[in-house]
Amino acid sequence: MKKMILASAILLAVATTHAQFSGMLDKAKAAAGAVGFDANKLTTSIMGKLTPSLNLTAEQKPRVTTAISTFLAAKAQIMPLLQSNKTDYTAKQTSLFSNLKTKLTGILLQNQMNKFLGLKPATNTPTNVLSQLFY
Repeated sequence: MKKMILASAILLAVATTHAQFSGMLDKAKAAAGAVGFDANKLTTSIMGKLTPSLNLTAEQKPRVTTAISTFLAAKAQIMPLLQSNKTDYTAKQTSLFSNLKTKLTGILLQNQMNKFLGLKPATNTPTNVLSQLFY
């Protein structure tokens, strides 16, 4: 009987913990979604622009996709700061973008990297998917 009660208590604790973590994940997704941020869709859209613009080779394309996807996943984590603490958001975005540039420098040729940097929109325009990389 004691084992049954103990097993039930453990199962209840695990279920409660799982529900709490699921709730936190849902909140993070909702916060990112509230500002129109879907990392998977954005990666696809961004790659649709970068591939022809930079003339990415078959070897470069999956590596660039991974770098962009990793960057956007990290950016999704800081998106709530855009509403609550813009200064922290800007600092973290700058750091994330710097890491992205470092990764891309190892993948892209110099002329491709120059073209990539030249694709930066003049302003953060919501209709320009590349704004998600630079701003």
